This record gives sequence, C-alpha cells and structure tokens, in this order.
Amino acid sequence: MLAIVGGGIVAHTVYLGREWEPEELVNKRLRLEDAPASRWARTAERFSDLFDYFNKPAWPELLPPPYPPPHGKPYTLVLSMDDLLITSMWDRQHGWRTAKRPGLDYFLAYISQFYEVVIFTTQPSYTAAPIIEKLDRYNFFVTHRLFREGTRSINGEIVKDLSYLNRDPSKVIVVDTVPDHVRLQPENAIVLPKWKGDPNDTGLVAIIPFLESIGIYKPPDVRPILQKYEGKDLAIEYAKKEAEAKVRQVEEWKAKHKGVTPGFMSSLLGISSSSGAVATPRGQPPPTYLEQKRREAQQQYQDEQKYIRDNREQLEKLLEADLQAQQAAIPNNLWEAIDQFSGKPKAPPANGAASTSSTTPSTPSSTPCCIDDPLQLYSFILLTSNASLPYSIFD
Repeated sequence: MLAIVGGGIVAHTVYLGREWEPEELVNKRLRLEDAPASRWARTAERFSDLFDYFNKPAWPELLPPPYPPPHGKPYTLVLSMDDLLITSMWDRQHGWRTAKRPGLDYFLAYISQFYEVVIFTTQPSYTAAPIIEKLDRYNFFVTHRLFREGTRSINGEIVKDLSYLNRDPSKVIVVDTVPDHVRLQPENAIVLPKWKGDPNDTGLVAIIPFLESIGIYKPPDVRPILQKYEGKDLAIEYAKKEAEAKVRQVEEWKAKHKGVTPGFMSSLLGISSSSGAVATPRGQPPPTYLEQKRREAQQQYQDEQKYIRDNREQLEKLLEADLQAQQAAIPNNLWEAIDQFSGKPKAPPANGAASTSSTTPSTPSSTPCCIDDPLQLYSFILLTSNASLPYSIFD
C-alpha cells in the first residue's frame, strides 16, 4: 500500500512538471516567455497553485466584456472607497458615522463622462453595497462595483490585481490610498494621501483636470503618463503643465497674428459657431482644444443634473418598482428556494391573495418603457471629435 501511495506521489510530481498548455497560460495570465521554464520550476508553480485557491479573486474575470463603441467608454477608472471617497469617524455624541468627501458628487457625475467608473473596495459586499447605493442613488455614474471577494491575498496582504479586470491595462487608471493595494500594477496607479474627514479638503476635486485631460486627449497608453507623476503632487504638477501649454499656445497665436488689426481678427474669431461655442473676447486668442472640450463637458454635466432634478419623482418610482421586484423574487421558505434553484416558477399566492409586487412581467406597469424613456440616453454619454489634438500636455 505504501508502495502504491509513493508511486502515485512520484507520478503526480512528474505530471506537474509537464510543459505549459496554452489554456493554462491564459488562466494564469502568463506569457510563455515569462512562465517558469525548467521542470522543477513548473512543478513548484503548479504545486503552489494547489494551495492558492482561496488567495485569488472569486472569479477569473471580475468585469463583463466592455461595451463596444460607440456606447462604451475608452478608459476605466478604478476608485478605492475607504479614505478616498468616504471615511469613518467616531465621537461621543453620535458614535460611528460615515462622512462623504467634499466634492464627491461632482467628481463622480463629471468624470463619468470620460470613464467607465468602477468602485473597488476591500470591504465585503454586505457592508459596502449600501454605501455605494447612497453615493450613486440612480446608478448613473458608477458602472461596476467590486468588493473584498474580488481581491487577492499575497503573503497575508490584500492586493487589487488589475489583471483580473478583463480590461486593456493600457486603458486602466486606479486611484487608491494604500500603495500595497496596487503593488502588482504600480504603473497604473495614482496613490493619494488618505482623507481623514477634513470638511475643507479639495484633494479629490483637484485631480479632475488631470483625469479629464486624459479622457479628452485619448493617449494610447496611460501608464507612461502616470509614471511621469510618480512621487509628485499630481494636482500641482499637472496644473503647471497645463499653464505652460496655455502660455505656449498664446505665444504662437500672437506670433502668427502679429501685425493684424485686432478688431478685424477678433470679429472673425469671435463669431459664435452653430454648436453654441462661446464667442472669443475682442483681441484675445481663442481657447485651447482642452478648454473647448472642458466647456462642453461642463455644459453636459449641467444638463444631466437638470434632467435629474426635473425627473426625480419618476426616478424614485423606478427605484421603488425595482425594489418591489427584488422583494417579490425572494423565496419565503426553504421549498421556494429549492424551486428557484431547480428552475421551477414561483407559485401564485393561495386563496386569491394579492401579490407582494405591484408590478409583474404579465401586468403592464404605469412606468414608461425604459427603451423609449429618454432617461436611458444618459447611460451612454458620448464624447465627440476624433480630430487631431493640438497642444497636447503629454508631449
């Protein structure tokens, strides 16, 4: 019996040292040239995988495939939650409370025009989900939500492995406050100081111009840009570069129009376009490409906020209908739960009792159809113009 067990161990050890299979490399997110090459190294790698099951994310791909153009956003912004968007505070009068960072509502609403926003927190879903629902009540701005189940554990430390996101790493930016959380892909990371509850803080709003400029100029790879700001104050350094680009544009404009009558040129440049562009003041250079697109994005933000204010009652009704549908789908006892897993439809209430849901798939609802509802248009906010981009701040 011992000989049989020993022979099985030897045979399995030899099998672990076999050559890499293509599907295996895909699942491990390794290229053949980067994978362990020797038989002993392959054996050790596969042996460690036997004990690494609970140290990996719950799913091999944390996000569904991205929306195809033109509905999808070209970049993905992964945001931490604790000490970046919110923080927990305690005092004798109120006990524990959760505070929302100043400017957070504007940050999420504005930056979602350019990015697929993903909130990735190390909290479990049952504690973090209710908080995120309050941050984005109508699900307009946060596209996906990832929790503790999506993280990795390396030497006992929690890590957010972006290779599991199912996104092009050249188009992903992660903003966090803990360097160890992003240590596997530091080239994709912006690490900010933790917010401790200061009501006058502007750290979150200060990075909007940088993130906005990436969404406007659309660089092919964000990683070299982020690496240039590593170890620096991102907001300050970027503001300097944008100011320098503005000065350069003004100098070039003055040199090009030297000797031309200011009144004549301003009358040409100051004509409002059919798209609603603001007229350039007399004798002043026109706005840069970045300033033009920023003005358009701010106008779109204002239009969207107006739509939410004007249709808040309808949005609340949609939320209530969705909540009732979810409650109706919850099984009332063990047998109904078993029926759900087996695919058996839920039985109607006995004795002609009223249904727990006000709307059912077979009963028309007074709520307008979501396909025809203009509310859905705001789920696909598009940025226009793929023309050449002059005065790029990334040059």
